Amino acid sequence: MSEDGELDFSIVIPAYNEGGAIGSVLGRLIGELNAMERPYEILVVSDGSTDETATEVAEVGDPVRLVEHPYNMGNGAAIKTGIRQARGKVLVCMDADGQHSPEDIARFIGECERFDMVVGARSSASQAGWHRSLANRIYNAFASYVTGRKIEDLTSGYRAMRRSVALHFVGLLPNGFSYPTTITLCMLRAGFSVAYIPIEAAKRVGKSKIRILSDGPKFLLVIMKICMLFAPLKIFLPVSMYLFLMGIGYYGYTFVTQHRFTNMSMLLFTTSVMVFMMGLIAEQVALMRSERAERA
Repeated sequence: MSEDGELDFSIVIPAYNEGGAIGSVLGRLIGELNAMERPYEILVVSDGSTDETATEVAEVGDPVRLVEHPYNMGNGAAIKTGIRQARGKVLVCMDADGQHSPEDIARFIGECERFDMVVGARSSASQAGWHRSLANRIYNAFASYVTGRKIEDLTSGYRAMRRSVALHFVGLLPNGFSYPTTITLCMLRAGFSVAYIPIEAAKRVGKSKIRILSDGPKFLLVIMKICMLFAPLKIFLPVSMYLFLMGIGYYGYTFVTQHRFTNMSMLLFTTSVMVFMMGLIAEQVALMRSERAERA
């Protein structure tokens, strides 16, 4: 530990009613981390758990710290609490349900010496069902377009990041399960380095708390919000082009069938130009916001 109390790394584990798994997860984790012989802490954030989660964590004692939310605030809220209270130079976020292997942590820590954030990219065999795998492919493709960089696993919760960098974006993170999506897009659009390492995720203990029908649209909405925050032209430009092409197509149809230029074609062309100009203005606003944030 450094003179100011800073540790080499902190393990941040959000937990909500994970009493059936958290004890064994912490046991494996402590054994693996002690073998690394580096100063660390484990920070478990019990997000309003109503089972024995807090009791199981409290019984472990050092080097585990327990932080409790008074009520269930969300997975992302627990991560934000962990980021703010952790003392490590590097933060490793992992689940409390037994999916993430502690043996991968050494690789994460090593890669974080070169990159600002390292994400565990799950294999297709690690995905919980074909529907989850398909949804993740759609998210990855959309996010790759937004950032201009190939994203291998947008929603993986197993990742390591430099705490100094994570603090830049903690206020932008949502309280729900889409925090991995948000922080990945924020870092890439802000010019921080992100690396992916392959991992195998085990089957979780208990039932998943993510619901594809309700949480799926939220992930897409988060991607669009972050795009509007950092690169709005990525959204405005395709819409503008679509309207422009619609105008050309409709003009061609009316020219052939009616031999005239209609008001609808003019409306589509005008709307296309207006959307494009709004995109340029939004892009300039986003640029000024980024410059102001850098100066702060």
